Amino acid sequence: YCLGMTEEEVMTEIARKELRSYKQLPQIWYQIQTKFRDEARPKSGLLRVRQFIMKDSYSFDMDPAGLDVSYLKHYDAYCRIFDRCGLKYAVVEAHSGAMGGSQSHEFVVRTPAGEDQIVSCENWNYAANLEKATSKLAPVEDMAAAGAGKPDQVHTPGMKTIEDVARFLGVSPKNKMKTLALVADEKDLKTGKSRSRAIVVLMRGDHQLNETKLSSTLSGKETRPMREEEIQQLFGSPAGFLGPTGIDWAKDLKDLERPVLLVDEALEGRKNLITGANKEDYHLKNVIPGRDFQPTSYADLRSVAAGEDCPNCGRPLRIDTAVEVGHIFKLGYKYSESMGARVLDRNGKEVTPIMGSYGIGIERILTAAVEQSNDENGFCLPPQIAPFEIIITPTNAADEKLMTTAADIARRLEAGGFEVLLDDRDERPGVKFKDADLVGIPYRVNVGKKVTEGTVEVVRRSTREMQDASIAAITDYFETVLSPRASGPHS
Repeated sequence: YCLGMTEEEVMTEIARKELRSYKQLPQIWYQIQTKFRDEARPKSGLLRVRQFIMKDSYSFDMDPAGLDVSYLKHYDAYCRIFDRCGLKYAVVEAHSGAMGGSQSHEFVVRTPAGEDQIVSCENWNYAANLEKATSKLAPVEDMAAAGAGKPDQVHTPGMKTIEDVARFLGVSPKNKMKTLALVADEKDLKTGKSRSRAIVVLMRGDHQLNETKLSSTLSGKETRPMREEEIQQLFGSPAGFLGPTGIDWAKDLKDLERPVLLVDEALEGRKNLITGANKEDYHLKNVIPGRDFQPTSYADLRSVAAGEDCPNCGRPLRIDTAVEVGHIFKLGYKYSESMGARVLDRNGKEVTPIMGSYGIGIERILTAAVEQSNDENGFCLPPQIAPFEIIITPTNAADEKLMTTAADIARRLEAGGFEVLLDDRDERPGVKFKDADLVGIPYRVNVGKKVTEGTVEVVRRSTREMQDASIAAITDYFETVLSPRASGPHS
C-alpha cells in the first residue's frame, strides 16, 4: 500500500482507459474523501495532521486554452466557497513544487499559526508565496575601481564571514558577493549512475538564498552544503575564501563534467565587487561578473525581504505567516504524457490531453477560521460556518415566563430559516454566557428582566456589542444583521 496525497496518477490511468476522443473533453472529475499522510511532525491542532478530509479534482482538456478555462472555473469556484464560509483570505502566486506544471495559486488565510509565508504589497497589486515572490530592488551604487581596475588581492586575515570582510574593508555587504558551495545528486543519462555534482551559488552579500527557487532552477533537485574538505579538494580553496574566478565552470546545466556556477540576477551588471580569492586570508576587489568569470547561468535565487518594493506598483512589501486552505495547479502534460494518455483530435490524430489539479482542505477551513477569529474567551466564528447562528439564553430556568418566551423566540427564528440553539439548562447566566462565547456562536439573545418591556438583549460575539431588540420583531432584526448571510471579503 502507499499513501496518496493526491490522485494525479490514478486519475490519469482512468483517463488513459476511458477517454478516446476530443468529443469527450473537457472533463472535470472530483472526489471528497478521507486522506492519510505519513506526516513526520503532526502539530498545530488540525492544521497538520495524518488524517484529514480533502476535496480534490482534476481537469482534462484538449489544449492550453481549454486548461485556462478549467483553471479559471476552479479559481472562481474556490473564491465563492471561501466567501460563503466567511473567510478573510488571499489568493497568491505559488510554487508548483513536486506537482510540476506551469502555474499555481494558493488560497491562504493569514494567521500567526500558519506555516506558509506570503508576500504582498499594501495596495494588493501583488501577492505571492515567499517561495516564488519577487521584488523590485533599489539601485545600488557600485564602488569605484581601485588601481588599474583589474581584480586585485587584498589581505583579509581570518575574515571568513560577509560581515567581517565588509567591516574590515569598510564597505557595504551590498558590494560583496556571497559564495555558497553545495552538492546535488545527478543522474548520468548515459550510464544511469548517480553522481554528486558541485553547485556554487553567488548572491549579493546582504541577500539570502531561496532554496525553493534554487531547486526549481535545478529541475527539482535537492542540495546539501558542501563540506570543508570537499571544497578544498574540488576547488583548492579554504572554506570562507572561495570565489568564482579562475575556475572552469559548466557552460550549461547539461554539462555534467564541470561544476555549475549559478549567479543571482541581482548581481548581473554589477561592477567592482569583492569576493573570495580562493586563497587563505585573501579576497579579491574589482571583480566584475561576465568579465572576470563566466557563470553557467543567471537566475532569480534570492528570498524577498520585507520593505522591498512591489514589482508592480513600487509600494513596500510585507511578509505574513498564513495557512493554506486551497491550491490549484496547471499540471500541463507531466502526467498524461508520461502515462500514455491519448485522445483523437478532430483530424483523427492522437494528441495528449492537458491536465489541471485542484484541492481544498475541508477541515482546514474551520481551523483557519478559528485561528483568524478568536479572543481570550474562545472562538468568534463567522455565521456561515458556526454550529449555530444564534443562541437563546434565558437567564433563569426557574422562571416559567422567561423559558416560554425563549422557546417562542427560538421557534420563530427557526421558522425564519435561522440556525438556533436554545440553552435551557438550569445553570447560572454567567456559565451559559461563557459557554456560548467559547463555542463561538455569532449572536446571543439574553432573555431576562426586560421581557416585561417586550425586549431582549442581543450580544454580538465578535465585537461584544449589546443592543436591545423587540421580541415581536426579533425575526426582522436578525434578517437585517445577518444579511447578506453568505459573503466574505478578500483580505
